[in-house]
Amino acid sequence: MRKTKLGQHGPEVPVICLGGNVYGWTLPEAESLHQLDRALDAGLNFIDTADMYSRWVPGHQGGESEAIIGKWLKKTGRRKDVIIATKLGLEMGPGKSGLGAKYIPQAVEDSLRRLQTDYIDLYQAHTDDPNTPLEETLGALDKLVKAGKVRFIGASNYSGARLAEAIEISRKNGLAEYVSLQPHYNLVERKAFETDLLPVVQRYQVGVIPYFSLAAGFLTGKYRPNAETPNTARASGVEKYRTREGYAVIDALDEVAARHQSTPARVALAWLQAQPGVTAPIASATSDKQLEDLIAAASLQLDQASLNRLTQASAPFAV
Repeated sequence: MRKTKLGQHGPEVPVICLGGNVYGWTLPEAESLHQLDRALDAGLNFIDTADMYSRWVPGHQGGESEAIIGKWLKKTGRRKDVIIATKLGLEMGPGKSGLGAKYIPQAVEDSLRRLQTDYIDLYQAHTDDPNTPLEETLGALDKLVKAGKVRFIGASNYSGARLAEAIEISRKNGLAEYVSLQPHYNLVERKAFETDLLPVVQRYQVGVIPYFSLAAGFLTGKYRPNAETPNTARASGVEKYRTREGYAVIDALDEVAARHQSTPARVALAWLQAQPGVTAPIASATSDKQLEDLIAAASLQLDQASLNRLTQASAPFAV
């Protein structure tokens, strides 16, 4: 499997990141453990999760995904073979949210316990915390790095201005700096990343691991014009893409997939991999077939004509 570097200062990772948000939610524990086995055997060893996955499910408290990954790590004993990325900052209960210096040490210990490990490879701020000074957040994260509990730190859902400010603060004060950014970016969600974030990540050589890489499954091609959207939590997010412009992107994906004897999902991920600044798109899978798409996408490199076709078809989503 092809490898790449996560920004200027980050670790070497595969060009696809396996999303762990489905573990314990739409993928039961036994199937999640099976998927992790298969993914690692195929070389897909970069796994992204968060402490709050899957708190939104009735009866869940958050931490379910991390706990499943932790069971798998303990069962297999292959901690050194994987790169674990997790996130903190979103609501985990009363007094358990944000990026304050008092909460960060508690949050990391909770994640370490659930993951059954003594270090996290990439610890990410799940979203910006406007109520906490960046100096405070970065100082607390720096202590985790110096203590060996975290190898690298990253940001998610930051604006370009705040990301640049955070990196400048780290450099000015000799603190650990964000090596990666996790933004919302795909063929039908282009404008925010390409206009606001891309100049910043290129200037500071920050790695980019986009989430919703397949637009909640829309870019797999399974939602066709005359078919109803299934009444499920995951499918509800695709309705906004079911427009003339959205289906023009699906037509282009079909065309390029046929040219490369591939699938729309693989092609959508390969387009994202080829975009400036992008390191490794995040995508999750709830079946062996979907996992095979992720594995195959890691070796699919599109020719320039195919990339141009997709970029032009998705141009309405870039303005």
